[in-house]
Amino acid sequence: MSEFQYSNAAREMEVYGYDSVVKSHCRMCHGGCGVLVYVKEGRVAKIAGDPDCPINHGTLCSKGLASTQLVYHPDRLTHPVKRIGPKGSGQWERISWNEALDTIAERMLRYKAEFGAESVVLGYGTGRENEAAIYRISNYFGSPNVLTAGHFCYGPRISTSIITCGSNPIADYENNPKCIVVWGNNVVISNPDCYKGEPFSQALNAGAKLIVVDPRLTRAAARADVWLQLRPGTDTALALGMANVIIQEKLYDKEFVDHYVHGWAPFVERAAEYPLERVEAITGVPREKIAEAARLYATVKPGVIQWGVAIEQQVTCADNNRALMALMGITGNLDVPGGQVLFKTAKIRNAAEFGAHKALSKEQEAKRLGGERFRLAGHFAIINPKCVWDAILEEKPYPVKMLFFISSNPVMTRANAGEVYRALEKVEFMAVADFFLTPTAELADIVLPAATWLEMDYLGDFWKRHGWLLTRRKVVQIGECRSDHEMLNDLAHRIGQGEHWWDTFEGGLDHILEPMGVTWQEFKKQDRVRGPVTYYKYKEKGFSTPTRKMELYSTLLEKWGYDPLPQYREPPESPVSQPALHEKFPYILITGARQPGFFHAENRQLPWTRELHRDPVVEIHPDTAAAEGIEDGEWVVLESPRGKIRQRAKLTAGIDPRVVSAQHAWWFPEKRDSGHGWAESNVNILTDNSYENCDPAMGATHIRSLLCKIYPEETRRPR
Repeated sequence: MSEFQYSNAAREMEVYGYDSVVKSHCRMCHGGCGVLVYVKEGRVAKIAGDPDCPINHGTLCSKGLASTQLVYHPDRLTHPVKRIGPKGSGQWERISWNEALDTIAERMLRYKAEFGAESVVLGYGTGRENEAAIYRISNYFGSPNVLTAGHFCYGPRISTSIITCGSNPIADYENNPKCIVVWGNNVVISNPDCYKGEPFSQALNAGAKLIVVDPRLTRAAARADVWLQLRPGTDTALALGMANVIIQEKLYDKEFVDHYVHGWAPFVERAAEYPLERVEAITGVPREKIAEAARLYATVKPGVIQWGVAIEQQVTCADNNRALMALMGITGNLDVPGGQVLFKTAKIRNAAEFGAHKALSKEQEAKRLGGERFRLAGHFAIINPKCVWDAILEEKPYPVKMLFFISSNPVMTRANAGEVYRALEKVEFMAVADFFLTPTAELADIVLPAATWLEMDYLGDFWKRHGWLLTRRKVVQIGECRSDHEMLNDLAHRIGQGEHWWDTFEGGLDHILEPMGVTWQEFKKQDRVRGPVTYYKYKEKGFSTPTRKMELYSTLLEKWGYDPLPQYREPPESPVSQPALHEKFPYILITGARQPGFFHAENRQLPWTRELHRDPVVEIHPDTAAAEGIEDGEWVVLESPRGKIRQRAKLTAGIDPRVVSAQHAWWFPEKRDSGHGWAESNVNILTDNSYENCDPAMGATHIRSLLCKIYPEETRRPR
């Protein structure tokens, strides 16, 4: 600890009688924040931000502060259980870890022998830091099917950036960007991959110009120099329109374009297809604002673009990402101080190496569900969830007989929740590891008690691209809970993979750190390490792409049969693409609004976070509310062609009258007799997961903009 920290921690311990303080690393969301954990009589008594951590500088969000309520929650699952009644009955029996893991292992081996390893699907939620271990066990087992959120969350950023410029370009807030573009992202609320709200806010306080692209008046948009309130789902058109302004006005970095770009001429032609008048007509953003934003970003340097899942959960997922990276490159903001940097990790075995992808045979790899249809996703071992549901419900192209979900709640977080629920009801065997009996866990045969971040030793942010590796230290042990890595290590020995694993998972941490020449016990004595920070690496080594240049024209996408250039596609369900349906469902629904206290489907049973957000909320413009007879705060019905849900109306002028915005992943842990109300307010009851409406290369499900109607719950007036 620094002298300042030590004196303050010592004072806290003296005043409040704490026994010790442990420096660790929070994982209540995507991770990254350093924390000080105060312990008294063997229990976590208080959690505070670590002022010495370079990622959060002592700040901590409501989720991190509420970690103690998660660890000691009375409903927490603290021992393995098996279901003794029908699925969803809520009838469980306590069992030992040996019985639980032996049963899971026996099922895995049985299905592999009878139906092939591909009939067993493992899965995980977003950013849980267990993905490398899950891929490792799946690849050595021989199953090409790992079900993640990667088809429409972070995975597209990694996949498209690797084929475009070799790595994910991260905003370099440490070197004071002069212009920040926040695109479909709400960093001060959601703290997304690789970012925290604190450095963003500090950069604004230092005078950075701000451009925000968002249909909603978020906190960031309210502070923006330019707010581009686009029609939901039209991001690619807007990005290409901005690129066209930059090209036509010769605001691009000529040296970078001449020496380090592949496909400049065809990209110029593609951008020319998006003159301002056309982009205004598509997006609804005034052409003057589009030009202003393009000029600001191209001339006020260095500049960064920070984007999130909102632009990935669309039919144009891959092209949205590629178009934004094109803007970074042509303006000379790539791999420069204060711009978008291709950071290097520390000298470790990274997540891809640890995941043992080379252990999977080509024969088994060819069986990956959806791999031939969604070839960009398949290239990065990512699958579209519907492929799994179809393999369960229809047994096509082959049957999936077993699921093992770790820290994942797909009933709440995947499109077409009704179909997800039917698939999980039908699958022959399912195991789940989680903190609570969630709507997904209630359909399982065995549920394992997962450890929280306070109950494990681990290398925090191991999988991210900002270059940091942080020390997570175990503080407490709760019941029989085990970390995901420990339970997988034990399971691996039971299915014949012992030679590829360790006596305990500490051996796995040693394996990750081995290239650095240190063990976990040695690394544990320090707080963090960072890979070498260098800039302009492309000037010496080029980019890690087939052409060694930044590929605005993707040679790999061309090879796989896709358009090598970004292009705009109209959302599959919009006033333009389906005017007849729009007559019946007159509003555009955004489905992904975040709340500070929740992480997707998590934390709704924690008193502090639930107090912030008692009920699910749908935002509507006052004019829309007046037209539909809706009063602020009342329960309303949201209806799409696929179903109905209820949420509370919140009137706001910060949204277009033609657009409504609903919160996602809502369930009610307190409603135990009704499946925790999984279908009551779950916005994924309304979303569509048909293959035709997915991104053609990435398989991303288009869930962020669809058509709906909205009306008071009690007065169901037909339109």
